[in-house]
Amino acid sequence: MKIDILTLFPEAFGSFLSHSILKRAQAAGYVRIRTVDLRDYTHDKHRTADDRPFGGGAGMVLKPEPIFEALESLLGGKKPSKKTRVIHMTPQGRRFDQAEARRLAGFDRLVFLCGHYEGVDERVVDEWVTDEISIGDYILTQGELPAMVVADSVVRLLPGVLGNADSKEFESFAGNLLEYPHYTRPAVYRGLKVPEVLLSGDHKRIAEWRQKQALLRTKKKRPDLLKKKRVLRS
Repeated sequence: MKIDILTLFPEAFGSFLSHSILKRAQAAGYVRIRTVDLRDYTHDKHRTADDRPFGGGAGMVLKPEPIFEALESLLGGKKPSKKTRVIHMTPQGRRFDQAEARRLAGFDRLVFLCGHYEGVDERVVDEWVTDEISIGDYILTQGELPAMVVADSVVRLLPGVLGNADSKEFESFAGNLLEYPHYTRPAVYRGLKVPEVLLSGDHKRIAEWRQKQALLRTKKKRPDLLKKKRVLRS
């Protein structure tokens, strides 16, 4: 997969891209991620990428010219193909979840547009954007953080990225259930014991216990997911 991130602050991604799973995924060739500085596509000495909104109002709006030119450069002057998504990170977008992460993981190329200030000129959205995505009903200063969240969630779903191929199948939200509780050594710590079944070596009993715990945990913490599960089955 190729991932391009259009941003006014490419330096914000340095640490994010150089550690843990994302670093290993890039080194192994599963994904290529690069940041694109929108100011590189401006043409004045001040590298102006924003301006006041027509009609008045507070804040500034990202100008269309640098975004159009950046996208034209990245995509060879063509509109996004069926295997490419141009994603605008905005609180007005569709709510991001694990199902959406799986959908995006099926594309060859993702281009993230990080909003800032009051947003981007609407002509960019009309002409280029294929998806508008929000990570929650709240406002952030800039779209870089949401882009990191979505990129991380998608990359770990790419085949080969996780060391254990089964890992992503048993994580929270797989099958609309929260993940079961985890324990590690020591078996007893300050009088607190690991559940006996996990020490039994009986894989069938362990699997049954984990499934039951996942259901109980979901019922307690996120009952809305169980409702969603019933809807999907109907």
